[in-house]
Amino acid sequence: MKVQKAYKYELKPNNVQMTLLAKHAGCARFAYNWGLSRRMEEYKRTGKSSNAIEQHRLLNGLKKTEFPWMYEVSKCAPQEALRDLQRAYENFFRRLKAGENPGFPKLKKKGRNDAFRLTGAICVYLKAIQLPRLGKIRTKEETKVKGKLLSATVRRIADRWFVSLAVEYKIADPSPITEAVVGIDRGLEKFACVSDGSIFYAPKPLKKLLKKLQRLSRSHSHKVKGSNNRRKSAIKLARLHYRISNIRKDFIHKLSTELAKTKQVLCVETLNTKGMLQNRHLARSISDVAWGELVRQLEYKCTWYGSHLLKTPVKFPSTRMCSRCGHINPPLLLSQRIFQCEDCLMECDRDINSAKNLERYALTTVSSTGIDACGEAVQQGSSVKQEENAVYPGGING
Repeated sequence: MKVQKAYKYELKPNNVQMTLLAKHAGCARFAYNWGLSRRMEEYKRTGKSSNAIEQHRLLNGLKKTEFPWMYEVSKCAPQEALRDLQRAYENFFRRLKAGENPGFPKLKKKGRNDAFRLTGAICVYLKAIQLPRLGKIRTKEETKVKGKLLSATVRRIADRWFVSLAVEYKIADPSPITEAVVGIDRGLEKFACVSDGSIFYAPKPLKKLLKKLQRLSRSHSHKVKGSNNRRKSAIKLARLHYRISNIRKDFIHKLSTELAKTKQVLCVETLNTKGMLQNRHLARSISDVAWGELVRQLEYKCTWYGSHLLKTPVKFPSTRMCSRCGHINPPLLLSQRIFQCEDCLMECDRDINSAKNLERYALTTVSSTGIDACGEAVQQGSSVKQEENAVYPGGING
């Protein structure tokens, strides 16, 4: 089957190349903002807005007279930026029709998320990458890329430049995994409790480096705007944020790969993370562990390694249900770390109890439904919808 992957490398450009990289990022940002402004004006005037193809045609016509400096960069940078704008509009209206409350696309600011994407003649060498109009740029490590190159996305993080190469290639169909079905309960104290008894603790880099982050932020706020000291302080602050992000991503990548490779079916609870982030006492801790990133990585890694990912309904009472008899208890407080069943008086760690309930849900779903190649449940008979107060016949363990 065909899969798409990305290889990320840090670039080592010289001074001339750094200037060209900054020009490409600025051109892409200008094209995005120009396209967004025109769309908003067109909608106010006519009630409709153009698409990426029409806007690119118009921008090409204005290059010679109004924007001659755009000839200094590759034509792909503004073209791909307009495509990104088109995708942002499509995502906005898709979520709006689904009943969500998404934010409207915003203008991009200089120095924030400076990036651009290139297509076309991209060549990869042992320790260098050749990009259109940029030439051969050295990398800080050996590049090992296999497959068909689709695009190259260049991004600036702090004072460093990175390139992400999107490739497509064929892999052999993964052999089926015969390990047990497991449920995964996500939490703050214990990041992931697996129903087979495994417990994983998150590194929580933001919590560990919070004092240093606060000190740098306070020092940065005292610098004079526009001064060299403020620019240097901003780079230090951005480096620390990047370090925190790398520690978090490294842990989640290793954990998701291990679970996807060794488990046949993984069942996770559908959490209202966005609603939980409204709690000011928990928002920082929830953001630090990145629950959603684990599920996002499991979704595509399960297809790579031949496993399947199941998600419970929103109101599935995994925390309140007894894993022995199936009785539904009243809601538990966050301080209550031990689950005690009111019916059979079983006592168990609340996270382990929840993971066992998720495992049972996965076993029930798999036995009454099929699972297609993408890991989604396919209905094969009577409905298996789980109600909020549902009780399994014969108890949760059958």
